[in-house]
Amino acid sequence: MKAAGPAASALSAKIVGGATPPRRTALVLALAATCSLPIAAAPDPTTVSGRAMGTTWSAQWRAPAAAIDPAAVKEALAGCLEALEQQFSTYREGSEVSHFNRTRHTEWFPVSADLARAAMLAREISARTGDAFDPTIAPLLRTWGIGPHPARDTWPTATEIGAARAQVDWRRLEVRTDPPALRKADPHLQVELASLAKGYAVDRLSALLNRLGAPHHLVRIGGDFRAAGPGPRDEGWMVAIEDPRNPGGKPACVVTLRNEALSTSGNYRNALQIGGQAVGHILDPRSGLPVSGSLWSASVRAGTCAESSALATALFVLGAEEGRRLAARESIAAVFLLRDGPHLRQHASPAFGACGR
Repeated sequence: MKAAGPAASALSAKIVGGATPPRRTALVLALAATCSLPIAAAPDPTTVSGRAMGTTWSAQWRAPAAAIDPAAVKEALAGCLEALEQQFSTYREGSEVSHFNRTRHTEWFPVSADLARAAMLAREISARTGDAFDPTIAPLLRTWGIGPHPARDTWPTATEIGAARAQVDWRRLEVRTDPPALRKADPHLQVELASLAKGYAVDRLSALLNRLGAPHHLVRIGGDFRAAGPGPRDEGWMVAIEDPRNPGGKPACVVTLRNEALSTSGNYRNALQIGGQAVGHILDPRSGLPVSGSLWSASVRAGTCAESSALATALFVLGAEEGRRLAARESIAAVFLLRDGPHLRQHASPAFGACGR
């Protein structure tokens, strides 16, 4: 498969590694929560859906592409997702990333163009957000029993967390895009791109729909969306950001998307139970601890879904105050939903603008 143009357009062939990129950034890797929902609008677009990457996905498109065979479109989209899972999934022992993680050398390891581009973007986001996002977070996820790793009955000790944290550093991951390859500065380094992978896959599906003759569409995987074209009523595609107090009920706000992406990250849907205590599934790679605090969710609007997904996770890790400062400083279009006792407070960054209800 060819790489999605929009998702990879800024990633020209180059080698990145060792020295910190020019911009500071951050990111944590964890499964994205489904915190946003598409809003139906008339005339009804054609819709197909399925399951992939541990969650649900859907794609809808409007006329004049309505004559396209939905079954053929679904088959093509599902095939694209299957190929991407074989590259990105740490749940599959035979995936590209799993093979890379098992290597114990520091030579270049050939990978697909998709995996190299995603890893390149992950490094850039990590630098931009001050290490709140880190694509080498796998040892911490294993220590906490998150993702494909066995669940724990007891909290990890400070020694266990410290040992895992010492193995996490995105600067030790080198990326080359021509020919595509990854290299470890530390032979024990392991990569996990779960939160970025869904957004990257959304971008790939969007590009595929364009090639199939459906340029006006809305694609979703979990809580990651990408819209193209004017929407069913020529007023954009409407996506609801969920109210954490009432998942699936009246939304906290509604966003209109036109040729852009929206991703939401939060802990309130996917809490773990460790020793009888609820623990958030998103970890802060800087401390090695689960994210906690008053922030319920962070949503980001961006040009690509890979970027919006990674930044939403990073802002959630940073928390309400630090996340808001970064969004303002970096002109990130973000909206934060904060817990205020039984109430919900909403804060949108200057770049985001108004969030309707």
